[in-house]
Amino acid sequence: MASRNLLLERELRRRVDGEVRFDDGSRAIYSTDASNYRQVPTGVVVPRTVDAAVEAVAVCREQDIPVLSRGGGTSLAGQCCNAAVVIDWSKYCRRVVQIDPESRTAIVEPGIVLDVLNARTHEYGLMVGPKPATHDHCTIGGMLGNNSCGSTAQAYGKMSDNVLGLDVLTYGGARFWAGPGGGDGLPYEMKARLRDLGERYGEEIRRRFPDIPRRVSGYNLDALLPENGFDLANALVGSESTLVTILRARLRLVEEPKARALVVFGYPSIFEAADAVPTILPHRPLALEGVDDKLISFEKRKHLNAEALRLLPEGAGWLIVQFGGDTEEEAHGKAQALADELGHAVRYFDDPAHEDELWQVREAGLGATAWVPLEHDTWPGWEDSAVAPESLGSYLRDLHRLQEEYGYAEASALYGHFGHGCLHTRISFDLVTADGIRKYREFMERAADLVVSYNGSLSGEHGDGQARGELWPTMFGPDLMPAFAEFKAVFDPRERMNPGKLIRLSGAPPYRLDENLRLGADYAPADPETHFAYPQDRGSFARAALRCVGVGKCRHEAGGVMCPSYRATREEKHSTRGRARLLFEMLDGGLITDGWRSDAVADALDLCLACKGCKSDCPVNVDMATYKAEFLSHHYAGRLRPRAHYSMGWLPAWARLAALAPGLVNLAARTPSLDALIKRLGGIAPERALPAFAPARFSRAFRRHVPLGDGHRGEVLLWPDTFTDNFHPGVAVAAVRVLERAGFSVRLPRAAACCGLTWISTGQLGVARRVIERTSRVLREEIRAGIPVVGLEPSCTAVFRSDAPDLMPHDLDVWRLRDQTRTLAELLDEHGVEPPPLDREIVAQPHCHQHAIMRFDADRRLLEAAGARLTVLDAGCCGLAGNFGFEDNHFAVSMACAEDALLPALRAAPEDALVLADGFSCRTQIEQAGIGRRPVHLAEALDEAWRAAVSGALPRQARRAPAPVDRTTGTR
Repeated sequence: MASRNLLLERELRRRVDGEVRFDDGSRAIYSTDASNYRQVPTGVVVPRTVDAAVEAVAVCREQDIPVLSRGGGTSLAGQCCNAAVVIDWSKYCRRVVQIDPESRTAIVEPGIVLDVLNARTHEYGLMVGPKPATHDHCTIGGMLGNNSCGSTAQAYGKMSDNVLGLDVLTYGGARFWAGPGGGDGLPYEMKARLRDLGERYGEEIRRRFPDIPRRVSGYNLDALLPENGFDLANALVGSESTLVTILRARLRLVEEPKARALVVFGYPSIFEAADAVPTILPHRPLALEGVDDKLISFEKRKHLNAEALRLLPEGAGWLIVQFGGDTEEEAHGKAQALADELGHAVRYFDDPAHEDELWQVREAGLGATAWVPLEHDTWPGWEDSAVAPESLGSYLRDLHRLQEEYGYAEASALYGHFGHGCLHTRISFDLVTADGIRKYREFMERAADLVVSYNGSLSGEHGDGQARGELWPTMFGPDLMPAFAEFKAVFDPRERMNPGKLIRLSGAPPYRLDENLRLGADYAPADPETHFAYPQDRGSFARAALRCVGVGKCRHEAGGVMCPSYRATREEKHSTRGRARLLFEMLDGGLITDGWRSDAVADALDLCLACKGCKSDCPVNVDMATYKAEFLSHHYAGRLRPRAHYSMGWLPAWARLAALAPGLVNLAARTPSLDALIKRLGGIAPERALPAFAPARFSRAFRRHVPLGDGHRGEVLLWPDTFTDNFHPGVAVAAVRVLERAGFSVRLPRAAACCGLTWISTGQLGVARRVIERTSRVLREEIRAGIPVVGLEPSCTAVFRSDAPDLMPHDLDVWRLRDQTRTLAELLDEHGVEPPPLDREIVAQPHCHQHAIMRFDADRRLLEAAGARLTVLDAGCCGLAGNFGFEDNHFAVSMACAEDALLPALRAAPEDALVLADGFSCRTQIEQAGIGRRPVHLAEALDEAWRAAVSGALPRQARRAPAPVDRTTGTR
């Protein structure tokens, strides 16, 4: 087998224009999707063009190797993992071939993300109709493979209803356009066999295929019937890569609603909400979604969509109904008419911002239910059934009783596309014991019997994959099963397309729903001793590595912070999900066998910026920055580290030495030959300019400080972090003035201390722990006196608020420090300090660690109270991220991250706008980008505004970014 795979790999590399990967790390990353299943692929091909993918299939055909197409890899039923060559379309094959606004059609390649395509069609007022909750990262190819739907399918139907033609390739090499009447280029023999199949099984198809909006289970054999136009494209949609490889698709586009309105109804239970669905359907909404009180409780517990949850009317089950119209009056009129008709427990929204917030409550469903603190773990399997909408209430009651019988009901939320009778739920299956797995199988079989008794479908949009393919006979009966096998045989007679999934030609069942489990009764991962405590994961690093459920939100292309390295590289291994998969495989030990010493894991983590964006943006709160630090600590234990770990990891120590002769150090950094030597010795990117040390450290200059004001609000301790103290002391000088004007008395630590950030980010956790222990001793008197600690550098503040307690979970002083640490904005906001007037345009770039740990809410309230015309950028990570952007070989990725959204947004900002960036990294990246902007810290902005208010002068508007003080001297 090894020699065969070696030959296959060599041929693929020789003939395919793309990236060919047969290494264990890549195979591990693609071994699972968002399902319960795991199968290690033979290899991975990332084609650069459609023709390259055709050649890859040809090579596999010549060597009799199975093939599997993959889009975003978010499938919940196991259809995206198999022992095959995986073709990943999402990196390169994402082109829009044609948009024809006259015919309202688009031709696209399979790797394009839905939101990216809709952004292109938006200029014509058009869009793709179906919109799954994963719309910002799911691919068109994946949507075609699963016959995706989403909430808007209420108005526009499933993907099969929106496909006009498919450019497809069979494993045998036939390529043609499938469409109505069979399509163009369909070989005569295939066409004849398909027509014959439709004729022979027509009556059984009509009898056994349920007439409901969301029948996604089974091949679409009904599309072959004459009354449905013998539409082969429709028939192939939803076939989950088991029949053909989709190369391009011609899609029907629909007109975007010009206006939308939302109304939400509350009911005593989700069952009564479901009962009300038939009353609403005659009003023809764009979307009709249901959510229950468990989902809302889970979102509250996970701090998701907090503002939106407060907008819900009273109830324990809710229907969210959206209407569209050509005008706002028309859309709002429809919503108001329904609200007037139903009346009770209703909230009507005509504010687009509130509508979006409410919609996020529903779209967060999968992530909110997947990993809930203090609950049992929940899994897919029976997450996607569908019945006729008029039967939904009764079906939910019966399913809930079945869940109660098996002990699954307590942790299972019920929600979904109620207007189409489609239910989503995750269930607390025990997938790690033999008895639990037996119970899982038994429940699945009984649930299948239940939904079929309602003439429903095993799947309403996720497809069947391995989770439900075995149950097809329950739904379709023995007489129709041969028709599915014959249909597959027309396209894949050798069973090389995603083999073993959905159906087999031999008559044997496909993979069982309880085999190939990612966990299973033999699941026994290594659970090594760690530095961090992982309190949210029961103290287990293995459980933390299991946290990722494959939702793939880290692969989205805009908004939020997660995941900057994926956006820069479009590589699965550089996504949060890819890294989590490798850590899981490392602890499992089946494929990654060298544990903490794994080079594959180290390579994937190398481009992790440790921005912490995933800690807040990931629906299950994967904290890759912490996992990276943990891994590095063990990976380099007893070994030489990269040079950057000694230079930037020990920056606080070097900065104290540099403070003895800062002018001499700065001169060396400005001398080309010495600068190059310093960078080479320190593992620093030659493209980077080294920041200048300040002539005097803030903490030393503060000794001569004469307090301003009476300190009537009490005492605060200002934390002199390494970056502010040694490089930008002017920020701290401004902060002291602001705090004292606000009525606080300011003090500093009685001795030099550090938060340990740089040692944490480079995985030198033993040193970090000792540094934090010393800091705890230095601050003990202030901590126990309850004195607030004010942090100016967000990353250092985040250490006190998050990393330090996780490293030292039993140190009460560290926990007190966590609870007493505040950002400047938080302190001023909590004490009701009236800020000085800031009547100007302000563009703010929140630091990633602040976004993840402290949030930006207090800053927003403070700035808006000051009268600022505030724009808070949703531009992701700046790309510098502490030591990351300074490290050798990271410069290109660092700048790609900055150019993804931040720098373009700043270039487009008004000339006179003040750019606000509290993070040293953010300010440095912006200044070194050469775009003519000089960002300031919040303390500097408030200080200047207060000075202007006191002097009676107006803040200066003409400059791009005023500097109230020279940061390196602390003087104006």
